[in-house]
Amino acid sequence: MLTSLAIRDVVLIEHLDLRFEPGLCVLTGETGAGKSILLDSLGLAMGARAEARLVRHGSERASVTADFDLPLQHPVIEMLETHGITTEGGEILLRRVLGKDGKSRAFVNDQPVSIGMLRQIGELIVEIHGQFDNQRLLNPTHHKTILDTYGGYRDVMAMVSSTFVSWQAKAKEKAQLEQEIEIARRDEEFLRHAVDELEKLAPEPGEESKLAAKRALMMHGEQLMSAMNDALGHLRMNNGADDRLQKAARELGRVAEKAENRLDGVIGILDRAINETAEAINQLERVSQNLDLDPNELETAEERLFALRALARKHNVLVDDLSDLTKRLSHNLRAVEDGAARLLVLRREETEARQAYVAVSTQLTERRKLAAISLDKSVSAELVALKLGKALFLTELSPLAEDGWSASGMDRVFFLVATNPGNPPGPLNKIASGGEMARFMLALKVVLAESDPVATLVFDEVDAGVGGAVAAAVGERLVRLAESNQILVVTHSPQVAARGNTHWRVAKSPTNEARDGGEELRIATSVSSLDAGQRKEEIARMLAGAQVTDEARAAADSLLAGAVP
Repeated sequence: MLTSLAIRDVVLIEHLDLRFEPGLCVLTGETGAGKSILLDSLGLAMGARAEARLVRHGSERASVTADFDLPLQHPVIEMLETHGITTEGGEILLRRVLGKDGKSRAFVNDQPVSIGMLRQIGELIVEIHGQFDNQRLLNPTHHKTILDTYGGYRDVMAMVSSTFVSWQAKAKEKAQLEQEIEIARRDEEFLRHAVDELEKLAPEPGEESKLAAKRALMMHGEQLMSAMNDALGHLRMNNGADDRLQKAARELGRVAEKAENRLDGVIGILDRAINETAEAINQLERVSQNLDLDPNELETAEERLFALRALARKHNVLVDDLSDLTKRLSHNLRAVEDGAARLLVLRREETEARQAYVAVSTQLTERRKLAAISLDKSVSAELVALKLGKALFLTELSPLAEDGWSASGMDRVFFLVATNPGNPPGPLNKIASGGEMARFMLALKVVLAESDPVATLVFDEVDAGVGGAVAAAVGERLVRLAESNQILVVTHSPQVAARGNTHWRVAKSPTNEARDGGEELRIATSVSSLDAGQRKEEIARMLAGAQVTDEARAAADSLLAGAVP
């Protein structure tokens, strides 16, 4: 519900803070007092279109802040969490700031959001009837959902949704296979040649780098062998490193005792050097023996490396991707060879899935027809008491073309009205006048109260052009709605005003404002919460006009007494 509304510098309102209670809240006042400004302000906070004219003359900007208290399971709470906007309990703070240049900014819980998101939130928590043409009930895109919610056949709707998803999955799989087969057939000759060429070569991932390394090694084979042979010669020939080390060790060994152990360290070093040299000779011999430098092997490695690279260039892929290319082209070729049989299976499965969807969607259509009859009958019953007994409310179902079928069925749903007998029905916002539209909306909301609840409902002059028993009937229905919703109603009817739980009076009054060292007389709108005595006087004024009489006060007492349950 709406708990408070703070308005700053909107048209004739300089500074206004209102706190609202649950139930039915009525706003009254003389024509032109500024009641519409309150609704414009609330609409601004809900994401309605902003116009520079709303900024109070002489001000740089206008702002409206609407505070709501919502149940924790309300879809708006989940929406905000999805967008990373934190909430404390169920409190939601919507704020709109409008500059005199017509540009505006939106905030939710003091975090900036788009105007579109603000509008989405507003549509979920407030409906304003009679003032704007964008109410959810007037938007045909919502009519199917409203009828389905009223009908209460969720089990059938769930079946329609699941069978539609299954059908679309089969249709997508079939279409994908048909595309693969078409591509494969178009390129079949190329595919057969390419797969045969790739399979004969049998490329493997990482093979290019191994062959390149082997080729580089073999290309330097003669130089490597020459260097290793020269090294072995220097190490093991007569007068080579090994021979000289051994001779040096023997010479020192013969005189070691005479040196009184002074040569032991040197002899140890020479012994280790002899051992390391022997190990070096052994490793060089092993490398020399294991090094395969057959020229034929070099030629074979080069031929395969060049063949792999040529094939990769031909298919415009990396050499390491040739293995995956082989698998992919082989799969496409098998699509030609094996796809026909698989396609027959998929076509049969897709047909069966479509038939299942059509079957349950047909059930849903029949349920919708029954719900439409019930909805039309219930709304018509409400219209009689609201002095619209000659009007026709009609829920029209029409079949959609197959390309319009969806998870919500095969039907298009419209709410249509005809306000005069003999006239063809048409869209509510095109056929009904402002007062008639508000009463149609009231009748609809009374019927949909349990199945389509909205936190706060606003009715602007729902009682326009009616009085007496009809106005009393309007008040009774607003009271019924207020049992499950917060209702704000702008009214000129004393019968409706008497039914409110709370009562606000909107008035215009002159005020002096400082301007460049002087004072300027301005008109400002004010809103007052009425106590019991003030409320009686206001209802008497609504009954009698400018001159309030004792008879009007007595009638006001009677209305207020009759409104007490």
